[in-house]
Amino acid sequence: MISKQMTKALNEQIMKELYSAYLYQSMAAYSAGNNMRGSASWFQIQALEEIFHAEKFYNYIIDQGESVELHPIDKPPKDFKSVLDLFEQTLAHEKTVTASINSLVTLSQKENDNASFIFLQWFVTEQIEEEATPAEIIGRLKFAGTDGSGLFMMDAELGTRVYTPPIGKRNFKLFLA
Repeated sequence: MISKQMTKALNEQIMKELYSAYLYQSMAAYSAGNNMRGSASWFQIQALEEIFHAEKFYNYIIDQGESVELHPIDKPPKDFKSVLDLFEQTLAHEKTVTASINSLVTLSQKENDNASFIFLQWFVTEQIEEEATPAEIIGRLKFAGTDGSGLFMMDAELGTRVYTPPIGKRNFKLFLA
């Protein structure tokens, strides 16, 4: 069983993960509207991953015998400057998510909550990738430059990303229905 404070913090994290999905859907819409279909696809897949993260928190709270409380999700921005701007904002956003995960880890340690500490390690590891990937894309976008051919090639490469639904105890349909 987890504490009320941990339950509250995990419920807030569900909202943060769902906001991330909402943000990435907004970025996908911007990309699609600017004929950057590869970038749009990349962000749609990123949104699906964020939904999966929210579902992991959701299931953990229930498995711990506590109640899930869904919070309102803020409206994400819809106007961006460029594909580079999208990925710079993605990296900045993922850094805030990492800070939030680290705060949950600190809380689990403070409360001597070993179950939550172990559960959160998956997210600690995941956030390494969540920051490294956009950082790499930013570097490649800067290298490609703003001329049409380099950007066209980067967009095509971004479009090759594939979403593989996770296999596990539950494959959630709650947020995708």
